[in-house]
Amino acid sequence: MPLDYQQIYTKIQEIGKGLRERKRSLEERRAKVWELLNAFNLELDLLNSLVDSAKRADPNIRCARPLSAGEPLLSSCRPPASVTQATIIAADGSQILPDRHAAIQYYVINVGALAMRIGSGKSPEVFTDTELHILDEFEDTIFSESQIALQRDVSERKKLLEIAQKYAAPFIALTEGQLELWGSVDIDNSRDFEKTLNDYLNALKEMENQNVITSGYVDKPGANWVVRLMEIATLPKDEIRNVRKHRPFLGVTDRWLFGKILGRHERSAIFALQAKSAEKYKDSIAIHFFYLNVGDEQKPVIVRVDVPFWVVQNKEALNMLHCALIEQTQIMSHKPFPYLLHRAHETAVVSMREKEQVDQMLALAIRNNGGELGEISGKQSAKNLSGRTRR
Repeated sequence: MPLDYQQIYTKIQEIGKGLRERKRSLEERRAKVWELLNAFNLELDLLNSLVDSAKRADPNIRCARPLSAGEPLLSSCRPPASVTQATIIAADGSQILPDRHAAIQYYVINVGALAMRIGSGKSPEVFTDTELHILDEFEDTIFSESQIALQRDVSERKKLLEIAQKYAAPFIALTEGQLELWGSVDIDNSRDFEKTLNDYLNALKEMENQNVITSGYVDKPGANWVVRLMEIATLPKDEIRNVRKHRPFLGVTDRWLFGKILGRHERSAIFALQAKSAEKYKDSIAIHFFYLNVGDEQKPVIVRVDVPFWVVQNKEALNMLHCALIEQTQIMSHKPFPYLLHRAHETAVVSMREKEQVDQMLALAIRNNGGELGEISGKQSAKNLSGRTRR
């Protein structure tokens, strides 16, 4: 059956009627957040003590934490001089997920990477790593999408380290998405998650040992950790136990906030991430972040950049990363995004045609070696009928 557009139209009309009131409420909340940010601009120690209190009340609280003796909240740092010599390495990953309706159970992790030596005049060198994993019917193991995504993230970091061996320092490594390894953890996959996390932490430590400037580029970030910090700052001490439910500034985003603060190509103050899950990233690889305007004053484009603590402590490394990101995003001018990351994504992505080719290769190998080929499900058979235009 097609969509019922009348139901959709009715709902859209209802949404439209409430927009003026929502806009007024949002403007009031934005004004309050801006007022608070100015009031707490230099009160970094006070804010840290408030975060400590919130953490005691709710160990799972996620928010920004200003650095003691760090930069004021309203800081805006201009881009440094152009990087003249460095190797930029970008990696991205894609996957073919297991499909229980298919005849063969397997998954693929494909990592695409590019390396470019600034000032060499040479085109970027392209690398690809493809890992095929057949799921053994004699093992009671289920690989979820989140587990495979975790393995993909580890593979990306390992590929960056491998490529760094082929080039001259200094190295600037770019990956898309947050630096914190993120995935659902339940009873069935908790052991796998811990093993994958340890592999990932070891990769981050090795990147530090090899002086590979590590970053996670988050385009259009959805987390509002600085706004959450301002919410915590408004909570009376005798109500701290209600910190999880205290959300007076919902709708106000960090992107809006730093769009007001940051000029063309400027970065924000650096913050630490307060999160229970981030506590496993200790000492030199503790997760920190800053915001960066890869647009300009008239049309700010605010992205978040995650970095380990050792990069924060190394001013030269931080400046090189800042500069490299600005120069990379300007290549993709109308919609700023790091060029090498875009190319890495193009290299990594697995098309439906490629998946079908893998299916055929596996089926042929199983038949030629006397194996037993499974059957597709009735549901998949119906979806494969010619002439279907919907999922």
